Amino acid sequence: MHTYEVFLKKDGQEEYRHAGSIDAPDDELALLLARENYLRRAEGDLLWMVDRAHLLIGDRDFVAPNSDKPHRDNDGRLVAAHRKSQREAQ
Repeated sequence: MHTYEVFLKKDGQEEYRHAGSIDAPDDELALLLARENYLRRAEGDLLWMVDRAHLLIGDRDFVAPNSDKPHRDNDGRLVAAHRKSQREAQ
């Protein structure tokens, strides 16, 4: 038995979303079960599935070097202030 992760996308939307998981003995039955469980009410127009055994997972030790780098939104104010101070210093 394999566990598959199911992702759906509606036309006009930019990204796939995780819909859930399916347990099935093979790929063909997994697609059928995903269609019957997650697409009955037209929740998506496109379907992606992946066998969970093929997922690559980065553990906490692998991710840790980047955890101390918070997201910075550069809107240009610091650069503009620096350039202005350089012009005024001349």
